[in-house]
Amino acid sequence: MEYYRIKVAGLERDLPICPINEKLDIAGFVIFGDVELTCACAAELIKKMPPHDIMITAESKGIPLIHEMARQTGENKYVLARKAIKAYMVNPLKVEVKSITTAKVQTLYIDEKDVSAMKGKRVVIVDDVISTGESLAALEKLVEEAGGNIVAKMAILAEGDAIGREDITYLEELPLFFKGE
Repeated sequence: MEYYRIKVAGLERDLPICPINEKLDIAGFVIFGDVELTCACAAELIKKMPPHDIMITAESKGIPLIHEMARQTGENKYVLARKAIKAYMVNPLKVEVKSITTAKVQTLYIDEKDVSAMKGKRVVIVDDVISTGESLAALEKLVEEAGGNIVAKMAILAEGDAIGREDITYLEELPLFFKGE
């Protein structure tokens, strides 16, 4: 297997090169289980985070990151957009999303308690990697429909179309690997 070495938040990691389709490979960035990397990236993103009231992420790879960001800032609540309706959800809001790493269209949901937590509030969107921007757009739509005001869109890495976007705050760039080029 081939790897891509990245340095982010002062740490180096070898990311496996993973096929997405016959023309495209990506470097697989997964923070699950990497406590050192998660804590370091959270600390670096916090340094760039504007004043806000609440943060939101989509299930699933953003969860350890947003949790650590909340822990380090002393916040006791964040919003998690789920991929399926859960039994505890009442009157959930939903939006559809198609991301580069997911084969089919997914739906994201938030509970009415989360809607209330964001209404009229300054919201920071958090993710591990932003690439096509589809997941980000779905989160933006959820926040807007909930009546929240997005003050920042933050990720550890920007990849592909997201690189150079001025509306996103990120720590490092992650290249795409096109086959035959």
